[in-house]
Order: sequence, then C-alpha cells, then structure tokens
Amino acid sequence: MQLGINLGYWGAGMDADNLAVAQEAERLGYDVCWAAEAYGSDGATVLSWVAAQTERIDIGSAIFQIPARQPAMTAMTAATLDTLSGGRFRLGLGVSGPQVSEGWYGVKFDKPLARTREYVEIVRKAMTRERLSYEGEHWTLPLPGGPGKPIKLTVHPQREHIPVYIAAIGPKNLEQTGEIADGVLLIFPSAEHLEETTVKYLRAGREKAGKTLDGFDICPTLPLAVGEDKDVPRLADTFRPYTALYVGGMGSRKQNFYNHLAQRMGFEKEAAEIQDKYLSGDKQGASAAVPQELIDQTTLLGSVDRIADRMQAYAAVGVTNLTLAPAGFTLDERLASLRAGAEAAERAGLV
Repeated sequence: MQLGINLGYWGAGMDADNLAVAQEAERLGYDVCWAAEAYGSDGATVLSWVAAQTERIDIGSAIFQIPARQPAMTAMTAATLDTLSGGRFRLGLGVSGPQVSEGWYGVKFDKPLARTREYVEIVRKAMTRERLSYEGEHWTLPLPGGPGKPIKLTVHPQREHIPVYIAAIGPKNLEQTGEIADGVLLIFPSAEHLEETTVKYLRAGREKAGKTLDGFDICPTLPLAVGEDKDVPRLADTFRPYTALYVGGMGSRKQNFYNHLAQRMGFEKEAAEIQDKYLSGDKQGASAAVPQELIDQTTLLGSVDRIADRMQAYAAVGVTNLTLAPAGFTLDERLASLRAGAEAAERAGLV
C-alpha cells in the first residue's frame, strides 16, 4: 500500500510549513503529495511550487474542480505539470458542489455524472496529442459554424498516460469512476463500511469496462492524530468541527453528499441532527452532536500500534493508497504526526 500526504488548502494559516511537510514526506518515503482547491488557493500553483522543491514524490490534484476549467485547459495544465515534474503528476478531478459551482464559478450544477464523463474523455483525448474534436451534450469542439478548427496539444507530456482520479462519494458516481478512471479519491472512509458504501460500486464500474479492481487505485484521505490510546476521545474532539462542517454544512439540506454517506454508514439520526444544528447556525451544537464512533471510524487516532491496526483494516478492504492529513498546531507537531504515520505503516507491514 502506498502512502500519501494531503496538504489541504494553501492559505489556511500553515503556508510556510506546507513545503517542509512535503519535503519531509518525501524523505520518509511517502509516494504522493496532494493539494486541494475550493475558492481560495488554486491547486496547480501549489503543486508546481512543491514539485520545484522536491525530487521523487509524486504530486496530485485533490482535486481540480471541473467547473473551474474548460477540459482542454485541464489537459494543458496536466501535461505541463507532468513535464515540469519529470513525470510525477496525478490528475484528480471532481465536480465540487452546487454552492461553489454556481456561486463561485457561475456554472450550473446539473448532470454531474454526464459532465464528468465528457470532461474525462476530452482531457484524455487532448493529452494523446491528436487533433481535438468532440461532440457531446455539454461540450462540442470545435464550435460549429465558426472559425474554430481541431487543434492538438503542443506540449509533450512526460508520460503517455497520466493517471486520472475522480473524487466520488455517491453510488452512481463511484460506479462511473470505476468505469472511466484510474483511481478514486475518497473522504470520510470507514474501513468497517468501505465494501458496502464504496468498493462494491467501484467493482461494478470496472466490470462494465471489462476490467477488475487490479491496478485501480483506491485512495482515501484520513486525518491523523497521534497520542496515547487513552486519549482517543480527546483526539477525536480535534476533528469535531471538521466532521460537522462536512456532514452538516457542505452543501444544501437536500444535496449534501457527506451527510448521505454518514447515513449509509448507519448514522442516520445523528447526521440529521448535525445538519439541523449546523444549518440553523449552531456550529458548536453541530460539533457536539458528532458521535465519537463516526470520527474514530473515519480518522486515524491514538498510538502508533493502534494506527497500524487501523491501516491494516483499510488494506484488508482494498485500499491501495492511504493519504494522511496529519494534525498539529505547529510544524513540529505536524512533522511528528507524519513520522508516526510512516512508522505505523511500516509496523503494519504495508510499505
């Protein structure tokens, strides 16, 4: 199993530390460094900054937002990052959510599955460096009746095939991701529920494409906090606001993918209470309503041995690439968590 590090969003108050975290992850043997984007820092700039100051570790977008860029622009960015990094780029894509898509980018959040499928097809076609033409429901290239003509990418990517990952949560999106992508990016993954909430849908998608899960990268992100096992409840409290934000406030009442995931994991009543309190403005109440069991199932908490056991549980249900988001208020604390994660993976016999 590979190990990754997720730097999250640049501009979250730890910018000066993030490069040091990426460099230490490389020294420790982590395989990939991911960066996110929402409506602050963009992922491409952060990844180019990291790639320029590392030598071996892969860089990955987790994710580039589909409504933010035309697919041909994403192909250009992917090819450029792959070339500049010496063949170390992994392209992660996602549709974002309706609030960001429509409120920030002015792009209607409709038919996300069809949009994603067309987007991936165009990106991949562009990166083959054949002349780009496409006829779909959402994109037509070149535009008909105008001066446009099929053009081919002038940049030569370092590799013939840049791996494409898709951020997916819902059953239909997971199935399509298995069908059209090289890997999946997951959030709030529970080893106890991963087969029923995630893997079975990915497997169905792979079967549609005439493939198996062999070679398909299942890549969940897990917050990590290290301490004594007796301190697990206190460590879990660290992630209460984070969990409440996603389960309670990331999206509308009807369209919150993370809330639906918590429900599929057996937390129907709790997910409804978290959302009710969060959307009414009671963020503290929403955080308090998050059950410790939900946090413990979707993070790595406690001693190195306890974390190693949890890592083995994820490997047993098919995870191939475990991405860690180490907690800490200082650089030293984040680096210590990073080292503990590497030690736990080695102790578990996974790397």
